[in-house]
Amino acid sequence: MFNDKSILITGGTGSFGHTFVPMILARYNPRRVIIYSRDEMKQWEMAKKFQGDTRVRFFIGDVRDRERLYRALDGVDYVVHAAATKIVPTAEYNPFECVKTNVMGAMNLIDACIDKGVKRVVALSTDKASSPVNLYGATKLASDKLFVAGNSYAGGHDTRFAVVRYGNVMGSRGSVIPFFMSIKDKGVLPITDERMTRFMISLEEGVELVWHAFEDMEGGEIYVKKIPSMKVTDLARVVAPEARQEIVGIRPGEKLHEQMISAEDSYYTYEYPEHFKILPVINNWSSCEKRIKDGKKVPEGFVYASDNNTEWMSDEELQAWIDKNREKIGSI
Repeated sequence: MFNDKSILITGGTGSFGHTFVPMILARYNPRRVIIYSRDEMKQWEMAKKFQGDTRVRFFIGDVRDRERLYRALDGVDYVVHAAATKIVPTAEYNPFECVKTNVMGAMNLIDACIDKGVKRVVALSTDKASSPVNLYGATKLASDKLFVAGNSYAGGHDTRFAVVRYGNVMGSRGSVIPFFMSIKDKGVLPITDERMTRFMISLEEGVELVWHAFEDMEGGEIYVKKIPSMKVTDLARVVAPEARQEIVGIRPGEKLHEQMISAEDSYYTYEYPEHFKILPVINNWSSCEKRIKDGKKVPEGFVYASDNNTEWMSDEELQAWIDKNREKIGSI
């Protein structure tokens, strides 16, 4: 579906964009892949990796700037919305800025995509948007709601919106594995709480989930990938078996366990072999057979969290992933 099409990625110089672009160029033959972001230095560094490939374009712009979005989206078929203020403490200390990017930016993008005739939009969400306890999670929950309702907001236009949600992305900027690897030689790793668990997903799996959403969506769905969990203490032991683990306490706005589907979501959630799908509550869309397809309704009160997960990542699986991606992690 991406052959000879134009795809734009907001926040495209981030970890997701660095994985998405080479994967889509290898799998498909898009006419254009447009990196839309506000950091010229990151764009310059990324452009060197795709030098000579005329399909990859770079567009300086901010999702806060509606006029710039209108210009960038001219002739675009598909959009992946990856731009966000995502570091939890940064959002807490800069709440106005977080709201401007994560909420107002989402509103700008929805408006621009509808007016410019974009076919489909997939927005990246986070586990922190499920029963949020920090500002980042609250703004991403608001963003998710905006994209779901955007399908109704589009009126007679053909633009459709969906959301993908996943937990801790292994090896992404700001995530725990690169952090532990950068300080393991000090001999001490800080552990917030020895009971803490996290979902584990690779960037490649995240990209595949986005592609599935583009192919499967009717509009308004939230896709949740089935992924394994791991205790943070076990993760630290694999990264640095000789290091001492020091309990430092949970940081403000941090959860003990990640959650991607709440009990309240269970009334509208369906299970599939490799993912869950939360159907939209508004306009009775949750009863639409086109959206449900061959899904199986989850039990009432079902919660998908990193501590009650049925699938757990082994030490050997994590070590194999680290060995395979060591060079990539070192460059973050």
